[in-house]
Amino acid sequence: MTGLPAHAAWQHRDARDGYEVVFLEVTPTGYRFEGHTSAVEDGEPFAVRYAVVLDRRWRTRSARVCGRSSAGVHEATLETGGTGRWLVNGELAPELDGCLDVDLESSSFTNAFPVNRLGLAVGAQAAAPAAYVRALDLAVERLEQRYARLPDDGGCSRYDYESPGFGFRCELVYDAAGLVLDYPGIAVRSA
Repeated sequence: MTGLPAHAAWQHRDARDGYEVVFLEVTPTGYRFEGHTSAVEDGEPFAVRYAVVLDRRWRTRSARVCGRSSAGVHEATLETGGTGRWLVNGELAPELDGCLDVDLESSSFTNAFPVNRLGLAVGAQAAAPAAYVRALDLAVERLEQRYARLPDDGGCSRYDYESPGFGFRCELVYDAAGLVLDYPGIAVRSA
């Protein structure tokens, strides 16, 4: 992976209409990402603001998520020591044991976390369960997912991505920094 850009943006498509912008910062201990998503999905508008801190190995350390939808105003705070044990809003969440990533339903960007953390060689695959934060009410649940590295194409890395709980599978395309360029049915990188 090459250096991270200072910012990135995605145009959400098909599943929802909207936009996501994130600002990326390399810190002495890892990474800090602050982003915003505003979208409409199935006639339901939502806005989500997030700040996620990762260690140098791309393991999530904390996430603070604030959202607004017709379900109201919500906040969620997730904390982990990077070993797969989580606190959600200060309470132990054993259902998330083993998860090393946070995945925001509202964000295409968070799919960069497992890809950068795993560093899979072409032909390799790995399970990457995540602490999944819903867009409308910020409910947190476990999300089982799998990434399999495909041969690169034109300087872009490609992954066969599967989320069995949603019955969803697609090919994700990433740039040299490990940020999603094309998430079929979800979003396309625009900046």
